[in-house]
Amino acid sequence: MHLEATTILAYKSGEKSVIGGDGQVSFGDTILKGNATKVRKLHNGKVLGGFAGSTADAFSLFDMFEEKLKEKNGDLLKSAIEFSKTWRKDKYLRKLEAMMIVLDLHHIFILTGNGDVVEPQDGMIASIGSGSNYAISAARALKKHTSLDGEVLVRDSLKIASDICVYTNDSITLLSIEKGENE
Repeated sequence: MHLEATTILAYKSGEKSVIGGDGQVSFGDTILKGNATKVRKLHNGKVLGGFAGSTADAFSLFDMFEEKLKEKNGDLLKSAIEFSKTWRKDKYLRKLEAMMIVLDLHHIFILTGNGDVVEPQDGMIASIGSGSNYAISAARALKKHTSLDGEVLVRDSLKIASDICVYTNDSITLLSIEKGENE
Protein backbone atom coordinates (compact mmCIF):
# COMPACT_ATOMS: atom_id res chain seq x y z
CA MET A 1 0.00 0.00 0.00
CA HIS A 2 1.52 3.34 -1.05
CA LEU A 3 0.16 6.40 0.66
CA GLU A 4 0.86 9.86 -0.73
CA ALA A 5 0.19 11.38 2.63
CA THR A 6 3.13 11.52 4.97
CA THR A 7 6.23 9.84 6.27
CA ILE A 8 6.41 8.16 9.67
CA LEU A 9 9.64 6.58 10.93
CA ALA A 10 10.13 4.61 14.15
CA TYR A 11 13.28 3.32 15.80
CA LYS A 12 13.55 0.98 18.79
CA SER A 13 16.71 0.22 20.72
CA GLY A 14 17.01 -1.60 24.03
CA GLU A 15 16.87 1.60 26.06
CA LYS A 16 14.79 4.00 23.99
CA SER A 17 12.04 4.05 21.37
CA VAL A 18 11.44 7.01 19.08
CA ILE A 19 8.80 7.85 16.48
CA GLY A 20 8.71 10.83 14.17
CA GLY A 21 6.49 12.17 11.45
CA ASP A 22 6.54 15.06 9.05
CA GLY A 23 3.84 17.71 9.18
CA GLN A 24 2.67 17.95 5.59
CA VAL A 25 -0.98 17.35 4.72
CA SER A 26 -1.52 17.04 0.98
CA PHE A 27 -4.58 16.81 -1.20
CA GLY A 28 -3.41 15.59 -4.58
CA ASP A 29 -0.63 17.94 -5.60
CA THR A 30 -1.72 20.70 -3.21
CA ILE A 31 -0.27 21.24 0.27
CA LEU A 32 -3.11 21.98 2.69
CA LYS A 33 -1.08 22.24 5.89
CA GLY A 34 2.56 22.01 6.84
CA ASN A 35 2.55 21.47 10.59
CA ALA A 36 0.18 18.58 11.33
CA THR A 37 1.00 16.16 14.16
CA LYS A 38 0.75 12.55 13.02
CA VAL A 39 2.36 10.82 15.98
CA ARG A 40 1.11 10.44 19.54
CA LYS A 41 1.73 8.77 22.86
CA LEU A 42 -0.79 6.14 23.91
CA HIS A 43 -1.55 4.14 27.05
CA ASN A 44 -0.25 6.67 29.57
CA GLY A 45 2.83 7.39 27.49
CA LYS A 46 4.05 3.77 27.36
CA VAL A 47 3.25 3.23 23.66
CA LEU A 48 4.04 5.40 20.64
CA GLY A 49 1.95 5.48 17.48
CA GLY A 50 2.14 7.09 14.06
CA PHE A 51 -0.35 7.24 11.23
CA ALA A 52 -0.26 7.60 7.45
CA GLY A 53 -3.62 8.31 5.80
CA SER A 54 -6.59 10.61 6.27
CA THR A 55 -6.58 12.74 9.43
CA ALA A 56 -10.19 11.90 10.33
CA ASP A 57 -9.37 8.20 10.01
CA ALA A 58 -6.32 8.68 12.24
CA PHE A 59 -8.43 9.88 15.16
CA SER A 60 -10.82 6.93 14.85
CA LEU A 61 -8.06 4.35 14.54
CA PHE A 62 -5.94 5.79 17.36
CA ASP A 63 -9.00 5.77 19.65
CA MET A 64 -9.79 2.19 18.64
CA PHE A 65 -6.19 1.10 19.27
CA GLU A 66 -6.15 2.85 22.66
CA GLU A 67 -9.23 0.79 23.63
CA LYS A 68 -7.44 -2.43 22.69
CA LEU A 69 -4.45 -1.37 24.81
CA LYS A 70 -6.79 -0.86 27.77
CA GLU A 71 -8.47 -4.24 27.19
CA LYS A 72 -5.10 -6.01 27.02
CA ASN A 73 -3.50 -4.12 29.95
CA GLY A 74 -0.95 -2.46 27.68
CA ASP A 75 0.32 -5.67 26.07
CA LEU A 76 1.35 -4.30 22.67
CA LEU A 77 1.52 -7.63 20.84
CA LYS A 78 -1.94 -8.79 21.97
CA SER A 79 -3.37 -5.31 21.36
CA ALA A 80 -1.93 -5.12 17.85
CA ILE A 81 -3.35 -8.52 16.91
CA GLU A 82 -6.82 -7.77 18.30
CA PHE A 83 -6.83 -4.29 16.76
CA SER A 84 -5.91 -5.68 13.34
CA LYS A 85 -8.65 -8.29 13.54
CA THR A 86 -11.19 -5.59 14.41
CA TRP A 87 -9.90 -3.24 11.71
CA ARG A 88 -10.04 -5.98 9.08
CA LYS A 89 -13.54 -7.14 10.05
CA ASP A 90 -15.06 -3.65 9.97
CA LYS A 91 -16.59 -3.15 6.51
CA TYR A 92 -15.95 0.60 6.49
CA LEU A 93 -12.58 0.72 8.22
CA ARG A 94 -10.91 -2.00 6.15
CA LYS A 95 -11.41 0.13 3.02
CA LEU A 96 -9.34 2.96 4.46
CA GLU A 97 -6.03 3.61 2.77
CA ALA A 98 -4.20 3.88 6.03
CA MET A 99 -1.32 2.36 7.95
CA MET A 100 -0.04 2.68 11.49
CA ILE A 101 3.20 2.08 13.32
CA VAL A 102 3.01 1.27 17.02
CA LEU A 103 5.92 0.59 19.34
CA ASP A 104 7.00 0.38 22.93
CA LEU A 105 10.36 -0.57 24.42
CA HIS A 106 9.94 -4.25 23.45
CA HIS A 107 8.07 -4.39 20.14
CA ILE A 108 7.55 -2.44 16.93
CA PHE A 109 4.74 -3.21 14.46
CA ILE A 110 3.29 -1.94 11.20
CA LEU A 111 -0.51 -2.35 11.14
CA THR A 112 -2.86 -2.22 8.14
CA GLY A 113 -6.55 -2.62 7.43
CA ASN A 114 -5.76 -5.88 5.64
CA GLY A 115 -5.10 -7.44 9.03
CA ASP A 116 -1.32 -7.18 8.75
CA VAL A 117 0.74 -7.06 11.93
CA VAL A 118 4.29 -6.84 10.64
CA GLU A 119 7.36 -6.72 12.85
CA PRO A 120 10.36 -5.40 10.88
CA GLN A 121 13.00 -7.99 10.09
CA ASP A 122 15.61 -6.18 12.18
CA GLY A 123 13.05 -5.49 14.93
CA MET A 124 14.37 -1.94 15.18
CA ILE A 125 13.34 0.33 12.30
CA ALA A 126 9.97 0.74 10.55
CA SER A 127 8.56 3.36 8.21
CA ILE A 128 5.27 4.02 6.44
CA GLY A 129 3.93 6.61 4.02
CA SER A 130 5.04 8.14 0.76
CA GLY A 131 8.59 8.89 1.88
CA SER A 132 9.03 5.66 3.81
CA ASN A 133 11.58 4.08 1.48
CA TYR A 134 13.78 7.18 1.67
CA ALA A 135 13.46 7.49 5.44
CA ILE A 136 14.14 3.84 6.20
CA SER A 137 17.11 3.73 3.83
CA ALA A 138 18.61 6.78 5.52
CA ALA A 139 17.93 5.34 8.98
CA ARG A 140 19.55 2.01 8.14
CA ALA A 141 22.63 3.75 6.73
CA LEU A 142 22.92 6.08 9.70
CA LYS A 143 22.46 3.18 12.13
CA LYS A 144 25.13 1.12 10.38
CA HIS A 145 27.74 3.87 10.10
CA THR A 146 27.15 6.07 13.16
CA SER A 147 26.26 5.84 16.82
CA LEU A 148 23.60 8.55 16.76
CA ASP A 149 20.99 8.85 19.50
CA GLY A 150 17.58 7.52 18.39
CA GLU A 151 16.00 10.97 18.22
CA VAL A 152 18.81 12.34 16.05
CA LEU A 153 18.69 9.26 13.82
CA VAL A 154 14.92 9.60 13.27
CA ARG A 155 15.04 13.38 12.76
CA ASP A 156 17.96 13.23 10.31
CA SER A 157 16.40 10.35 8.37
CA LEU A 158 13.07 12.20 8.05
CA LYS A 159 14.94 15.32 6.98
CA ILE A 160 16.65 13.31 4.21
CA ALA A 161 13.25 11.94 3.13
CA SER A 162 11.85 15.50 3.04
CA ASP A 163 14.63 16.53 0.66
CA ILE A 164 13.52 13.82 -1.80
CA CYS A 165 9.78 13.15 -1.37
CA VAL A 166 7.35 15.89 -2.45
CA TYR A 167 4.71 14.59 0.01
CA THR A 168 7.07 14.94 3.00
CA ASN A 169 8.24 18.17 4.62
CA ASP A 170 10.80 19.03 7.29
CA SER A 171 8.32 20.11 9.97
CA ILE A 172 9.08 17.06 12.10
CA THR A 173 7.41 15.97 15.33
CA LEU A 174 9.31 13.49 17.52
CA LEU A 175 8.13 11.49 20.51
CA SER A 176 10.16 9.08 22.61
CA ILE A 177 9.99 6.77 25.58
CA GLU A 178 12.96 5.55 27.60
CA LYS A 179 13.62 2.62 29.86
CA GLY A 180 12.72 3.55 33.42
CA GLU A 181 10.19 6.15 32.26
CA ASN A 182 6.52 5.51 33.17
CA GLU A 183 7.33 2.17 34.82
